[in-house]
Amino acid sequence: MTGKLISVNLAVITEAAWAGDASGRSGIDKRPTDGRVTVRADEVVGDFIGERAHHGGPDQAVYAYATEDAQWWATELGRDVPPGHLGENLSTLGVDVTGAVIGERWAIGSALLQVTKPRTPCRTFAGFWGVPDLIKRFTVRAAPGAYLRVLRDGTVGAGDAVEVVHRPTHGVTIGEVFRALSLEPALLPRLLAADDLPEPTRAKVHRRLRTRTG
Repeated sequence: MTGKLISVNLAVITEAAWAGDASGRSGIDKRPTDGRVTVRADEVVGDFIGERAHHGGPDQAVYAYATEDAQWWATELGRDVPPGHLGENLSTLGVDVTGAVIGERWAIGSALLQVTKPRTPCRTFAGFWGVPDLIKRFTVRAAPGAYLRVLRDGTVGAGDAVEVVHRPTHGVTIGEVFRALSLEPALLPRLLAADDLPEPTRAKVHRRLRTRTG
């Protein structure tokens, strides 16, 4: 499967009462940037991450969201949802982000990225959009976007192809992981088949399974 990047988005630092960072700053407001951007093991160069306890790091180095899903939100809310407005670094087109398999690899520009986990909505997101019940609505929609780790450093830019060059056979998708952890706990055992699921997420699955069977 091949799609493309509509834009690569970097943060405009926002100071607000809803910002999760202790300093009151957030990097959720991301906007398209010209030229090429370097991605490497734990960051998108030039981006800002405010609350590092919950964002960033190797398993969440890059965040991708589908333009098709952003357009759904634009219709739902009756307002423009431009690239980067969901806090994503990569705005894609023609890529089934919700259906991406955990561990699948995307070749973009000179970089190689690997799908790791879905995004979990937070109060910072709700505050940025000014929609008090956004966490609930985002959860029900269950199109969370995908975090990616960087397997090969490189540069990416608007117009680059997004090529899925490897897809694991276990078939556990971003959407399934999100629904299992938020809406459908009966799916939890299935997640353990995903070898590339980040260890903190795998540990969370085990804890919840123990609670259900204990």
